[in-house]
Amino acid sequence: MRSLKIEDYNRFTSVCDPQISPDGKRIAFVTIKPDTQENNYKSRIWVINIDNGEVELTTNGPTDTWPRWSQDGKKLLFISRRTIREGEPGNELWIQQINGGEPRLVMKSRNGIIQPSWNPDNKHILYRSTVMRGELDQEARLIDKIPIWFDGIGFTHHINTHLFQIDIYSNEVEQLTSGDIDIVEAKYSNDGKKVAYAATTNYMEPRKQYLHIINLETRETIKLKHMGMGIGPLTWHPDGKRIIFRGNDYRRGYPTHECIWQINIETEELQNLTGKTGYQTNHSIYYDLRGPYQAPQPPIIENDEIYFTQTRGGRHNIYKMNMKTMEVEDVVTGDFVIENFQVKDNKIVYTKVTEKMPAEIYVWENGLERKLTSFNDEILREVKVQEHERFQFKASDGANIEGWIMKPTEYREGEKYPTIIFIHGGPKSTFGYAFMFEHQICAANGYVVIYANIRGSGGYSEEFADIRGKYGERDYQDIMEMIEYVTRKYNYIDEERMGVTGISYGGYMTNWIITQTNKFKAAVSLNGISCWLAEFGTTDIGFHFVPDQIGGDWWNNREEWINKSPITHANKVQTPILIIHSMEDYRCYLDQALLFYTALKYLGKEAKLLLFTSGSHVFSRSGKPNHRVKRLKHMIEWFNQYLKQKT
Repeated sequence: MRSLKIEDYNRFTSVCDPQISPDGKRIAFVTIKPDTQENNYKSRIWVINIDNGEVELTTNGPTDTWPRWSQDGKKLLFISRRTIREGEPGNELWIQQINGGEPRLVMKSRNGIIQPSWNPDNKHILYRSTVMRGELDQEARLIDKIPIWFDGIGFTHHINTHLFQIDIYSNEVEQLTSGDIDIVEAKYSNDGKKVAYAATTNYMEPRKQYLHIINLETRETIKLKHMGMGIGPLTWHPDGKRIIFRGNDYRRGYPTHECIWQINIETEELQNLTGKTGYQTNHSIYYDLRGPYQAPQPPIIENDEIYFTQTRGGRHNIYKMNMKTMEVEDVVTGDFVIENFQVKDNKIVYTKVTEKMPAEIYVWENGLERKLTSFNDEILREVKVQEHERFQFKASDGANIEGWIMKPTEYREGEKYPTIIFIHGGPKSTFGYAFMFEHQICAANGYVVIYANIRGSGGYSEEFADIRGKYGERDYQDIMEMIEYVTRKYNYIDEERMGVTGISYGGYMTNWIITQTNKFKAAVSLNGISCWLAEFGTTDIGFHFVPDQIGGDWWNNREEWINKSPITHANKVQTPILIIHSMEDYRCYLDQALLFYTALKYLGKEAKLLLFTSGSHVFSRSGKPNHRVKRLKHMIEWFNQYLKQKT
């Protein structure tokens, strides 16, 4: 076996979004693989037998995603861009007959078809799509709302997202909602006679949504009386009187855990079902082989039990709650990460990731696990993949900090190696038991790789995640105390050759760290933050994120905003830094990189700027394949330049 190469990234296949057929006999899922010649991704839909994994159907692609079964199990809808040229907006809705034949194009929309779902009548399909507000002058945009754009989408000031229904036989389309609102989630009732949807009704409060019920027979819409809250994927209870959903009341701001909630439609009583567990239900663990497609995971009700996932430390596993006793039980748990799952007839189908194995399809039945797919086995038989070792230390304030260390691929006992510290984004993201190509490629290039869930991370308590008003303080201490701990414990770390890197919040921390210490000999900051005022004023979430995280606003807490901005302390930097940014990042806008880079060059510091002319905030995970490869090459070259020679 040989060491991993950066180019090997393009040989891995993302396996995702498993969907069990209504009869429980088949699984539809999506594969996504980089296409180096076209510099994009090829996605296909597969249907396999749930018992033996035999392939029963595949679509030709090259842009097929979102397979969803009709209630009768005879048809599969999916989204594609088969007849749409590169660069053109929109997508298409297709239907594939399971008994064979070519799929049928149902509709094509320049405004996009978002998360379509079947009505139980097997005739209608519900979906979301954007609607333009008034006329738009592409050359001179007159704007009256914020944010003006959204990461991964572009300008959004002129559009709303509404709810539509299409008859697949007549192709008649009906718009079900209207006005200056945005629909974020929607679901047919179990009898198909109603639709529940969650809508943002005030653009100045984008974290607050409200549930509504449409009676499709009378077209009457009622708005449920409950507090505004973040509402994610939802499911109707079989009794038709309750809706179960992933939600967040943000009572503690952004550090608040997302939980499973229930609302009674008749009494409008709202209940947090999983808050007592102390863990979040949303997936926050880093896994960098997903590509550009990720399906949301709704709660699933089977036999009066709610199935859901939670992030607990470095794991993201499946649990269930008995709706009579309200007790929570482990279902599929261990040192791994579940990406998506489905439950049917006592079988659980899921995609599972470990630190050494990318996602594949598995089935859990009668307490036993079966692996059904092997898309990545060939490349894994060819290359060396490193294990990581978990460590835990007690910080100076008594908190336990969980982390992992990975030896170089060609490790030799008795030698010391340069080391790279990785910092995740968020800050409420998480490192854990998931394959990270980025970490593996650093190990393959002779580096010790260290990553930990410092204060601010998800997967632990809300108190642990809450660093509001304390950026650059407790989180910074955790990193420095971690370095002190690992250098004492692992004698193969060369303390004189250490680098640091991170993306988003991790980019902010990288910028902040090198203004506070000269411990690191090289740094790479990706799509990070250097100025909180700029983040507040130029990005999609800045106007509510920054006041929540840093505290107050520019007019009543200006000194703190200035002091917590790395650019304020740029004159102290002595660490050579490579700043990487994508020009279509509307989460941490381009000005963050330009401000810090310009300041450092003006001050005579050692810095380079690597700009990618396209790609969103998460281009390093979902951007064009050649951009992802180039980014890794530049990172490795930068660290090699400053860490491979002893000082």
